[in-house]
Amino acid sequence: MSLDQFQSEPDWLDASGPEASIILSSRIRLARNLRDHPFSHRASPDQKAEIYEIVREAAREAPSLVSPNFVRMDRISALDRQILLERRLISPDLAKGSGPRGVAVGKGESLSVLIIEEDHMRIQGVFSGFELMEAWRTVDRLDEELSQKIDIAFSPEWGFLTACPTNTGTGLRASVLIHLPALALTKQISKVLRGISQVGLAVRGLFGEGSEAMGNFYQISNQTTLGLSETEVIDNLTRVTRQVIDHEKSASDVLLKSARLQVEDKVYRAYGILKHCRVISSQEVISLVSALRFGHSLGLCDRMSAHQLNRLMLSTLPGHVQRDAGSKLDQEERDYRRALMVRSLLRSGGCDDPPPTSSA
Repeated sequence: MSLDQFQSEPDWLDASGPEASIILSSRIRLARNLRDHPFSHRASPDQKAEIYEIVREAAREAPSLVSPNFVRMDRISALDRQILLERRLISPDLAKGSGPRGVAVGKGESLSVLIIEEDHMRIQGVFSGFELMEAWRTVDRLDEELSQKIDIAFSPEWGFLTACPTNTGTGLRASVLIHLPALALTKQISKVLRGISQVGLAVRGLFGEGSEAMGNFYQISNQTTLGLSETEVIDNLTRVTRQVIDHEKSASDVLLKSARLQVEDKVYRAYGILKHCRVISSQEVISLVSALRFGHSLGLCDRMSAHQLNRLMLSTLPGHVQRDAGSKLDQEERDYRRALMVRSLLRSGGCDDPPPTSSA
């Protein structure tokens, strides 16, 4: 089994959604389990195989998924699992698990169903920009379609029953992947992140739980799933995210007024390194693309679209670099190959010459 059936990039990279210069994507995820079946960590291989086939058949018939692609984790290489992780289609737990498990992926990779992760199903939708409510409506529709075919574990008192008590209730995790370079440059980021945590939201790195922040990208998500409705959870995250967006825009205005030349220097230095690099790590690419995204949002880099910058960031991650090469590479070979890819991708677009400034 290979990943040849997948398109070159997921739809959520296209930067078409609201506030796409700041919000890379919005994600909704629902945890669900089959009634009268043991949770994944207690299930035998035969029971997992049975659960997998039940969910697979229901997903195959779900109209929202539009003839989904199915990938079994135990039948693909470690490299292919890494690629799916980088595309945010699976979790580390699903990649590292054992026995029958997999993912059903809908058209454009916006909708997917993780099968036999911590829970029997993780139904998720990822959309471009600030689209939490649209993502919720789409995932809720898919949840209803699957529930018509599957008897879901549900308690009138506790809500949806999940393997981890922190997910019991709605089983909902809502998150946004947000880019906050101006708050970082004005040294307000720690204060803002503390404020987010104090209102009951979680702040994680670029790749979610257990990952570190890179390139001023952060995931903000809810922590409470019990005692609140789905719309209350989403409304709370939406309200806080709008406040963070406003802080980021205010910080950008301050920088343009007080340190425009320094901002331009940071943006064009980043472009120069990417355009002429000969070896480069994925972490450095993310950091430099962060600077170019910031420049694009300020109108300093208008020949490269946010979509192109998003594509650059994904396509130069380790799994995708090796997929492009057609073979497994060591770190030195990846850094060399990545530099070739970056220079090639930049040939078709780049930053205009900087406009004159009052400081020049």
